[in-house]
Amino acid sequence: MADLIPFDERDGSLWFDGKIVPWRDAKVHVMTHALHFASCVFEGERIYSGRIYKLKAHTERLFASAAQLGITIPYTEDEINRACYEAAAVQNIQDGYVRPVVFRGAATLPTVSAQHAGVHVAIGVWPWPSYFDPAQKLKGIRLDISEWRRPAPDTIPSKAKAAGLYMICTLSKHAAEAKGYSDALMFDYRGLVAEATGANIFFVRDGQLHTPTPDCFLDGITRRSVMAIAAARQIPVRERAIQRDELPDFTECFLTGTAAEVTPVSEIGPYRYRPGKICELLMNDYAAEVRRAGTAADV
Repeated sequence: MADLIPFDERDGSLWFDGKIVPWRDAKVHVMTHALHFASCVFEGERIYSGRIYKLKAHTERLFASAAQLGITIPYTEDEINRACYEAAAVQNIQDGYVRPVVFRGAATLPTVSAQHAGVHVAIGVWPWPSYFDPAQKLKGIRLDISEWRRPAPDTIPSKAKAAGLYMICTLSKHAAEAKGYSDALMFDYRGLVAEATGANIFFVRDGQLHTPTPDCFLDGITRRSVMAIAAARQIPVRERAIQRDELPDFTECFLTGTAAEVTPVSEIGPYRYRPGKICELLMNDYAAEVRRAGTAADV
């Protein structure tokens, strides 16, 4: 990212617990339960030309994630939707990133039990360029292969976008970047292809899309959008278990996510891919959809 200003030293304002507050004043105590025990859920959203793409779907998932962690959000979904736009307006941002975050506070002693810790909600908005270097994105990014695996769904709340689930993603991303890669592919507890550290993954073979079944990781909103775009283009999509030994057989590969959008991949460890017509088509179609006023970008 070109903008390296620390997030706790930025100017402007954000939405915090029902009101707009100065950005630098949005602080939490070091004894916050979320800091000690990861009792936190969040969303990543993009605003394009003044519209937050799939805002309603993101907010619904935020509430579903909170429910899985036993957190009751003290606002309605409509109030959170309005707050996202308030946070964007106060920052005067028409194109950028929106981050709602829900977390347990420090009202009680920070122990595992948090029945009376209190719940806080904050929403920050800031400018956000391409998640990956634009020049590199056009030729395809390089992925390492992570040593960490996505856990089994009976060991974690795998359908929640919860802070604690990203610990191994950070470890994997840092290890990849240390080797000169942009990101890392993660396998799941069975050894099946799962996802990248913060994005879903698709492959192309014989004109068809292949993507892992999200049975132990997040079924991304961008993932579903791209599948719908592919269907509209009459590109077959196969959602299935993908074995590691299939990786050499695919011709194209790309990631999808709010931050990544549609990003072609040229390498996964020893495996090589060439961004082609399907990658380019879906990149362009997705870019057109998120900026199309009055359709899918609406709340």
